Amino acid sequence: MRALCSPRTPCFVPRAIASIWLTFIALSLTPAQAQTYPARPVRVVVSTAAGGITDICARVLGHLITMRTGQTVVIDNKPGGSGNIGMEFVSRATPDGYTLGVANTGQIVINPFLYAHMSYNPLHDLVPVGSIGAVPLFIVVSGRLPVHSLQEFIAYAKARPGKLSYASAGSGTTPHLVADAFLRRIGLDLVHVPYRGAMPGVMDVIAGRMQATFVSMGPYMDFVRRGDLRILGVAAEKRVAYLPDVPTFAEQGVPDFIASTWFAMFAPRGTPPAIVEQLNGYIRAIASDADARRRLDAAFIEPTPLSRADFTQAVAADAEKWKTIVQAAGVRGD
Repeated sequence: MRALCSPRTPCFVPRAIASIWLTFIALSLTPAQAQTYPARPVRVVVSTAAGGITDICARVLGHLITMRTGQTVVIDNKPGGSGNIGMEFVSRATPDGYTLGVANTGQIVINPFLYAHMSYNPLHDLVPVGSIGAVPLFIVVSGRLPVHSLQEFIAYAKARPGKLSYASAGSGTTPHLVADAFLRRIGLDLVHVPYRGAMPGVMDVIAGRMQATFVSMGPYMDFVRRGDLRILGVAAEKRVAYLPDVPTFAEQGVPDFIASTWFAMFAPRGTPPAIVEQLNGYIRAIASDADARRRLDAAFIEPTPLSRADFTQAVAADAEKWKTIVQAAGVRGD
C-alpha cells in the first residue's frame, strides 16, 4: 500500500508497515552509529567579525573538535546588532548540536538588560555549553599623561573634575560599563566619549585627545612597548603571567574590582544534554592541548575549563552582576 503524501498533506502509513520500517531501521544501525556525534559538519556561528578575540576562540575550538572527531567545523561570522543577530540565529536553529554559537560576556549577560525590545532572550533561549577562555580588562592611559600608577591617575583626575575624558568601544559595551563602575566607585568626574569599536578610542588615547580607556591588552601590546600607552592596573584577582609587573586594582587600594570578558559556546535550548556534555568536554580539553594553548596564548587569552554545571552557574551569577551595573550606569541600547 502506498503512503498518501503531497506537498500539502503529510504522509500517512498504516501502523503495521510503519512498525516494520522502524524495526528495520533500528536493526540496520549499530549502537555506535546511532549515538555518534558529530556525524556531519558542525556550524559554529560567531557573534562578531573575523579576527577579534571571540572569533579566535571559536576557531581554536573548531580546530580542536575537527582534530578529535574528523568532522569539519564551519565558522560562520554573523556580526551586527551588538552580537544579537548571530546569537538570535543560533537560538532559532534546530537543537541537534549541528548549529552552535560562540559569544562573549556582553552578548549574553549584558544585552538582555541593555536592550528593552530584544526579539529573543539569550539567558532563556540558549544553553550554556562551556567557557573557552577569558581576558581581564586593564586601565590604560596616554603615554603623554604624567601618571604612572592608579593612585596617581586618581589624584590627577580629582584635581581636574570634568576636564578629562575616557574612551570606550561604545555606549553600553563592557569597557564602558566597567569604566563607569570604576568612576562611581572612586568618585571621579570624567567625560565619556563612545567610539565605534575599541581601536579608534585607543588611537585617540595615544594621541592625547582622550586620557584613559579600559581594554583587553592583546591587540595593543606593541603600543605599550613603544611607550604610546601606559598600563596602570589590571582588574583581576591576581597579576597576569604575560604582564607580571602590572599590579592589580586591589594592590593599589581598590579592592574587589574585578572585570573580565569571557568567550564561550552556547547551543539552542533543547539540545540533547549528552551532546552538550560532549562539547563541554572538548572545550575543557583546550587547557591541556598544546596547540590550542599556543594559539590562545598568542592572543593573551586564558583558558577557563569549567564543567557545564559550573559554567551555567557562572552565567547566572554574571547576569545578576551586570544587571546591577547596567542599571546603575543608566544606559540603554538603541
